[in-house]
Amino acid sequence: MKHLAWIAAALLSVTAFAHHGWSWAEEEQTELKGTIESISMSPPHPVLKVKAADGIWQVDLGNPNQTERSGFTGESAKPGDPIVVLGNRSLEKGKKHMKAVRITVGERQFDMYPERIQKN
Repeated sequence: MKHLAWIAAALLSVTAFAHHGWSWAEEEQTELKGTIESISMSPPHPVLKVKAADGIWQVDLGNPNQTERSGFTGESAKPGDPIVVLGNRSLEKGKKHMKAVRITVGERQFDMYPERIQKN
């Protein structure tokens, strides 16, 4: 029984690491333009739903500490606000999911992962 608990814990930690790392996302960064549909600041990380020309996208922000350090809070934006997201799309083709490195709401820019922003 002890071994089964250890195996379950190991599998959960690998799954969490894979989800919260970057391995699920494309290397190349892309820009997504749209309007905010919803904002969730709940753990494990804040998430925006963004309405773009091709549908609704899930945009994962940084972990709660990174998001806070960027200056973005639940009051920084509201549904209906225009947004530009710079980030890495899911490797799964057709899946409308990306991890943001920077978001711009109106004239305000929030860098979730400044060290990951690719220079052109």
